[in-house]
Amino acid sequence: MRLLEIIEFSKEYLEKYSFSKPRLESEKVISYILGIERIELYSNFEMELESWEKDKIKSFLREMARKRKGFDEIIKEKESSLKLNQEEKILVKKSFKEENIGLLSKSIQYLKKYNVENARLDAEYIFAYVLGVKRVSLMLNFNDEIDEEKKNLIRQYIMRRGKYREPLQYIVKEWEFYGYPIKVNGGVLIPRQDTEILVEQCIHLMKEKENPKILDIGTGSGAISIALAKEIHGSEVLGLDISDDALKVAVENRELNNVENLKFLKSDVFQHVKEKNYDLIVSNPPYIPMEEYEELMPEVKEYEPKMALTDGGDGYYFYRKISEESIDYLKNGGYLAFEVGYNQGETVARLMEKNGFQIVGRVADYGGIERVIIGRKEEI
Repeated sequence: MRLLEIIEFSKEYLEKYSFSKPRLESEKVISYILGIERIELYSNFEMELESWEKDKIKSFLREMARKRKGFDEIIKEKESSLKLNQEEKILVKKSFKEENIGLLSKSIQYLKKYNVENARLDAEYIFAYVLGVKRVSLMLNFNDEIDEEKKNLIRQYIMRRGKYREPLQYIVKEWEFYGYPIKVNGGVLIPRQDTEILVEQCIHLMKEKENPKILDIGTGSGAISIALAKEIHGSEVLGLDISDDALKVAVENRELNNVENLKFLKSDVFQHVKEKNYDLIVSNPPYIPMEEYEELMPEVKEYEPKMALTDGGDGYYFYRKISEESIDYLKNGGYLAFEVGYNQGETVARLMEKNGFQIVGRVADYGGIERVIIGRKEEI
């Protein structure tokens, strides 16, 4: 049951026993058991409660009904009683919320000292990861004590994020892409939100196709392949990568997301691809020029795999190669879709046109920067 349903249930329960302000009484009980302010209840109304939390609420309501006493009277009894049993001790246990908020605040300040851009967000993600809860419900779990082992873990991760500038995604070992959980480590590129625009465009291209065949070149963690395989009904997706480490992670992510219509293959671009007649070839290749690579922020340059970021040259090597060779692997009328760097759209479009593609889409990201170029193989 969701929190809002619990509130309604509690109110109706107390109404049966003629409590004068049943909603107020039920809100007091629920906020007390969950360890949150009463005003916060309705901002978390969709939260699913744990079974033990529901049991505690029901137990408290039954006691109120049996004794015909309101919440405040019951609490006074519990606080003054010298014969609290173990279950009651849990209800009136010390709140560690203030202490835990203090620890979070110190962590945020530490990250800010090292110029971490999203210090609060990153600190909250680290706390949530260590405590095994979702970030959105972190504050709801701050009433419980954080043991020393977990505090030490939090300190270690905060130091890794701040002093050593390790990406948050590698610390928490998983990130969300297009609504799907994706495991990540130093062997794969971290999925970016901008790449979701590429996925959106590919889904739009294939939505009317029956059982489309899709090839993802440079699959990395498998994020693009997984999103397309899950979102495009009846599709058959093949993800390529030259890195054994990346393919291992991609397979783990395929299993994590229960994807059946997706295969992976070790291949340097089209080297080991035998089948042809694809409806769509998609790629987010290494496109950062070497001169720009040297200026990247430490989170990227020092931790993410170099071969997934730059081609070691001008940033256009893979656009040239894929544009030239993909024409032989696409059906007539098939599509080639690229993610491109902030200033590469025009050049990539010309490369595609030179190799027989009609440009049918040039799509900007949410910041207005051209991010996706789509070409259609002209009919022969």
